Amino acid sequence: MSADTLNLAAEGGGGLFTPGGPGFEAPSVGIFFPSAWSWGNYGETSPYLGGITKYAVLLVVATALVLLFLWWTSRRLSMVPDRRQSLGEIFYLFIREQISRPMMGAKGDKYLPLLLSLFLFVFAMNIMGIIPFLQLPVTSNLSYPVGLALIVYIIFIAVGIKSQGGVAAYFKSAVVPSGAPGWILPLLVPIEIISNFLIRPATHAIRVFATMFAGHLLLATFAAAGWYMFNPSAGPLFGSISVLFSGASLVGFIVFTAFEMVIMFLQAFVFTLLAALYIGQAQEAH
Repeated sequence: MSADTLNLAAEGGGGLFTPGGPGFEAPSVGIFFPSAWSWGNYGETSPYLGGITKYAVLLVVATALVLLFLWWTSRRLSMVPDRRQSLGEIFYLFIREQISRPMMGAKGDKYLPLLLSLFLFVFAMNIMGIIPFLQLPVTSNLSYPVGLALIVYIIFIAVGIKSQGGVAAYFKSAVVPSGAPGWILPLLVPIEIISNFLIRPATHAIRVFATMFAGHLLLATFAAAGWYMFNPSAGPLFGSISVLFSGASLVGFIVFTAFEMVIMFLQAFVFTLLAALYIGQAQEAH
């Protein structure tokens, strides 16, 4: 568990069965707003020079991990792949067979580098939440999923304009349902505009953010509760009970950490899947 979580538990609690000690305080949303590391008091006059946040550092770490993985698995390509190349091909084929081909067919192969990079990047940002001493998923800060969703948003609009021969043709196909009678279009067109160009990017970003936010808060609660309940100095009976309770919380923390790893993978998969779906729909008139 992270130092921030332990400090929070120590400040909020006093140990289970501690006479007169303060009660347990569950972790709050404050854990998602770490203080910036500052090199000077420039915050008032120059807010962009006020320091570097933990999110920014972890973003660099996640980016470096993805670049290192891609370099390591592709630096010596050959017809007979070694174990490193085979590992890279597993991810490549997974994205192609489970995301690109089902969503876009063979035409989606040209977007495989984008989709593979997007999947690895989102997963790397998610996995920061369970790495010891880091333990903060980058995607639990809404600005990062929003940034990625906006990139996908710009790409699928550009693909639609290019594939369908112009701005007017693309937006007509995107907001005017094929075969719909003219009398209902005043109702359907605003709905399609809101759905395709407002709700779509918003839900694309919020889905991964909300899941990582809630999952990390749950893990922090288990960690803080386990630390609070660990009070072997409370005496033979109560000390044993506190250790038992603390152990149960630790088991819950481990189980939910494993579960959270699966969720992190699935959220990266879903984010990439939706990106492929939006790009595929932009290529086709509908």
